[in-house]
Amino acid sequence: AVFRLVKENLLTSQQSGRRSFYSFTEFGNRHYEKAARRIYASQNEDWDEKWTVVIPAFLKNEERDELRKELLWLGYGAIAPGILAHPSGVRQSLDETLLEMGLTNQVVVLTAETEELASRAALKKLTHTSWKLDDVAGRYEKFLQKFRPVFTATKRVQNLDPQDCFLIRTLLIHEYRRILLSDADLPDQLLPVNWPGKTAFDLTANFYREIQKGAMEYIQMNMETVDGRLPGASKTYHLRFGGLGN
Repeated sequence: AVFRLVKENLLTSQQSGRRSFYSFTEFGNRHYEKAARRIYASQNEDWDEKWTVVIPAFLKNEERDELRKELLWLGYGAIAPGILAHPSGVRQSLDETLLEMGLTNQVVVLTAETEELASRAALKKLTHTSWKLDDVAGRYEKFLQKFRPVFTATKRVQNLDPQDCFLIRTLLIHEYRRILLSDADLPDQLLPVNWPGKTAFDLTANFYREIQKGAMEYIQMNMETVDGRLPGASKTYHLRFGGLGN
């Protein structure tokens, strides 16, 4: 896995004797930041009913396919042939992606808003199909079935082993982000009633808070930089999921 990430220019390595120390490339760090903004966000803010619409007007087929792949990962949906959209006017991740791909001047980006009540009903049907909500809901349900019993079991243990905390946290976020990064974080107005993504978020956030101290203890004990001991966690780490507490 590490070799693949190096080949994809996400990681770089530095040799020290027989050991290799890995760190993000600049490109890899930008990808991490975009993913982290989605994974560890506290919750969706109130929707202003704005949409960002992307039309890849002047791209070759290969460039269009690559852009579509990147934007789907950011939560965009294909609402019509050649048109992608996201229910937010926030463009930071989009602008970063277009800049990285050198496509800033070849893509039309519009901000749209739905005003008529009749159109909103049709829009809800469109989002259900474009973002494959039935499939995403099923994946969230399987996630909950897998991790609820583990969360219940860990709460019965007074002193969790740090290694167990690290392993559980790694698997938890790995499984959660695989679903989340194919989900658009649609606003409540466009989601079915009792959307399981909200329950999955709550479980992930609560579980993460429960085991994060043990996981960090394991990391501090077993990992190091090329210069020696790991530094402490950054301020942004403690803001994950709306705040991790003390």
